[in-house]
Amino acid sequence: MSFHSILFEESDDLRRRVTTEVPDFFRDLNLDQIVDAVTSGRDEYNLKPFFYTPLTDLAAIAYRQDVMLDLEHGLMESIESFSQAMRTVRAHLAAAEKLPYKQQKERWFLNAVEVYCDAVAELREGLDRARLASRGLQTFRDYVAEYVESDRFKALRQEVRTLKSVLSAIRYCVLIRDATITVRNYDSETDYSAIVEETFAKFKQGAVKDYRGEVAVSSGMNHVEAAVVERVALLNPEVFRALEDFCAEHNGFLEEPITDFDREIQFYLAYLKYAEGFKRTGLEFCYPQVSAAEKNVSSRAGFDLALAGKLIREHAAIVCNDFFLEGEERILVVTGPNQGGKTTFARTFGQLHYLASLGCPVPGTEARLFLFDRLFTHFEREEDITTLRGKLQDDLVRIHRLLTEATPRSIVVINEIFSSTTAKDAAYLGKKIMESLSRLGLLCVCVTFLDELASLNDRTVSIVAQVAPENPTLRTFRIERRPADGRAYALAIAEKYGLTHQRLKERIRP
Repeated sequence: MSFHSILFEESDDLRRRVTTEVPDFFRDLNLDQIVDAVTSGRDEYNLKPFFYTPLTDLAAIAYRQDVMLDLEHGLMESIESFSQAMRTVRAHLAAAEKLPYKQQKERWFLNAVEVYCDAVAELREGLDRARLASRGLQTFRDYVAEYVESDRFKALRQEVRTLKSVLSAIRYCVLIRDATITVRNYDSETDYSAIVEETFAKFKQGAVKDYRGEVAVSSGMNHVEAAVVERVALLNPEVFRALEDFCAEHNGFLEEPITDFDREIQFYLAYLKYAEGFKRTGLEFCYPQVSAAEKNVSSRAGFDLALAGKLIREHAAIVCNDFFLEGEERILVVTGPNQGGKTTFARTFGQLHYLASLGCPVPGTEARLFLFDRLFTHFEREEDITTLRGKLQDDLVRIHRLLTEATPRSIVVINEIFSSTTAKDAAYLGKKIMESLSRLGLLCVCVTFLDELASLNDRTVSIVAQVAPENPTLRTFRIERRPADGRAYALAIAEKYGLTHQRLKERIRP
């Protein structure tokens, strides 16, 4: 039986599309921070390319979601135990490569094969015990069962046992006289350790404290120990020749589907462990319904993962928000006071759709999301003097490229463009861009300081960042679906700091 991937439903055509390039929108949506946190401590697996490559097929997304669910429902312990064993295998093989002495290298290689065989056999038992629902893990379980029952695996495991047994049976004597060490075969010499223990047993007075300390076992071998082992090998040539032949014959003992699985399963383990940290604080994740045709999207109790991670570390409160688009609605226009959570909401919208395209559970209690062909962002950038363009021109060039490349199946997240020009010009340009996006019929979130864009047409929905009713200077970070009210809350802020026209007149009155 063949097994090609636990990450991709189809075989090589999808795997060849895995990219090592960070998507352009990652920094704008803080997805780079999320992926860094998810993959932290797992650098050896090179997982980031998997997170840089969204899926474009609904069946492929369902394939991953089902694997995630199987892992959450009782299989994590077996898989993590297997992964730890495989780390040990790699550590033994790395040691075997670096060690200077022949017999020592061969013994570490034998250890690696033994750990590998035991790990695969135990993994098979864990998979057999689990009630698997995903096709990915079911197929892998069948592959592992067939592999463990194969003649080549059984022969490999038996050879390991036989070699370990004959090596353990070797007995030899070391005679030390002055600076000379003589190694010879064991010839029924008396083992005095039992006699010594028996002699002193009569002095034992019940249970006593054990003052013996733990001595760390090193993988190193000094030149004297190496010389002793070399002479033991000369005394037992058949055994050590068999060990040498074993290492040469099984140099490629690692099965590629097993090592591929060990790497790819880390994608799931890393993300689930990352999500678990949020769940412990009471936040929820869900498996979204994903559609490639239906643009009626929604989310309940969603949140920005990157920001939430920071707030948890600071022991600060995390505010969740909802959204929905239905019918012909396509564009969410976010207005409200500065620092009120508008950009965070826009990032949340982008993060949810991107994580769903990876087949991952997303923040929130429930979600219906759209499978996009491309995701675009347009966030403010520092002026780049090397382009010889002003900030407004640079905005126009970037948004033109976006509009040229976007399709009706794209998602666009825009965050306060044209802030470098007058309100009148910004409104004119913003309206033209929103009309173009609306004609495409794509999904979009637009954060803006221009309230008039929130009621452009029937495809546009206004949502507003809220403030506390009793104190307009206090942000709630809640985003509500309602018409933009044209209030910038400047008066409340001015009153708070004594900067209203009347207060200023009173303060400067002679």
